[in-house]
Amino acid sequence: MSVTLPSVVNKTKWRLIPFMLMLYILAFLDRSNIGFAKETYQLDIGLSNEAYALGAGLFFVVYAFLGAPANLCLRKFGAKRWIGVTTLAWGTLSMAMGYADSEAKFLTVRVLLGIAEAGFFPGMIYLTSQWFPQANRASVMGLFYMGAPLAMAFGSPLSGALLELHGMLGHPGWYWMFIIEGALAFAAGIWTFFYLDDAPISARFLSPAEKELLINQLNTEESKKVSSSIIEALKNPKIWHLAIIYGTIQCGVYGLIFFLPSQVASIMGSSVNFMTSVVTAIPWLCALLGTYFIPRYSDRTQERRKIAAATLLVGGIAIMLSSVAGPYGAIIALCLSATAFFACQPIFWAIPTSILSGSALAVSIGFINMFGALFSFAAPIIRVHAENMFNSPVAGLVAIGSVASVGALAIMALRKQS
Repeated sequence: MSVTLPSVVNKTKWRLIPFMLMLYILAFLDRSNIGFAKETYQLDIGLSNEAYALGAGLFFVVYAFLGAPANLCLRKFGAKRWIGVTTLAWGTLSMAMGYADSEAKFLTVRVLLGIAEAGFFPGMIYLTSQWFPQANRASVMGLFYMGAPLAMAFGSPLSGALLELHGMLGHPGWYWMFIIEGALAFAAGIWTFFYLDDAPISARFLSPAEKELLINQLNTEESKKVSSSIIEALKNPKIWHLAIIYGTIQCGVYGLIFFLPSQVASIMGSSVNFMTSVVTAIPWLCALLGTYFIPRYSDRTQERRKIAAATLLVGGIAIMLSSVAGPYGAIIALCLSATAFFACQPIFWAIPTSILSGSALAVSIGFINMFGALFSFAAPIIRVHAENMFNSPVAGLVAIGSVASVGALAIMALRKQS
């Protein structure tokens, strides 16, 4: 029976994507579950809104600057060991959040969690470029990116249910949320050492003929890319342009994520509880569908720039409209913004992975991700600052939506540099 490239790619998808998806769900849940515990956690440990915004953002400061060196470590030590150790570390620190019962402890653990997770996401993007041909990458990364809305859609009710354990064995609900969700990541880290293969050449699930076909295709694509050193890659103005664009996307993402549970609770006229967590899951279910279908359309048409720009612009406008629409209109607008912010990201990542290769690609992914992390850090601060300056929650949403809209214009400007 002859071996075809589509069959090998499909086989690789079934092996890697569910695993990568599971890790991303856990990573996203552990970095964002603080949003579900926001009200009770702040009250229990005496945490101010400013300290909460700082802690939510500090995660991204260390996360930002360690992404590029982490990707070089992945190349040196191999995906199995690096991703495995990374997952064990962040699972342990996620559980430690259960004991962060003061402002100092909260800020410390958030910083350490940022260090632990720094190598995961850029590592997954780089890993995708090492396993899948360029023509398939937007849809493959779309499948991977489904981890974020899955984490929020199913993690929302999970986190809400765990918060209902308040008082069990004398601990508050947020304690059990951090402990249980962190333990899941720790267990996944152990599994990584037994499941993941470092590269196609060592893939246990592919036959020799399948390995050869996939490796030849990847090598052919690599030979067509511009050869450059790490320094040359970082001096490339297009890489800086892409980094700024990714930053605006992440500003929209985290300007939405960290405040969505409390925003939905405000729309419903209640506190954050299990019922509001179920409603909070609705935008993420919509994002799940968009993240699956829109990148697949991008792969079919091989159009990246226009689709990514249009999607991001919809997200920016929708999050602004959520501040002025009625209850039902606000939920619809939040659904559109969540869908757009997540669906545009896998399309975006298909662009830099088509330009560079090797160490230059690994570092460029980390560099672009650094800008994303810095904007992620700024997002809750921008939103809170705008709200305080104008004494209105509308101002915060308009500020976040405006940044995302500027990002859409920056994507359209990519052609001028091409």
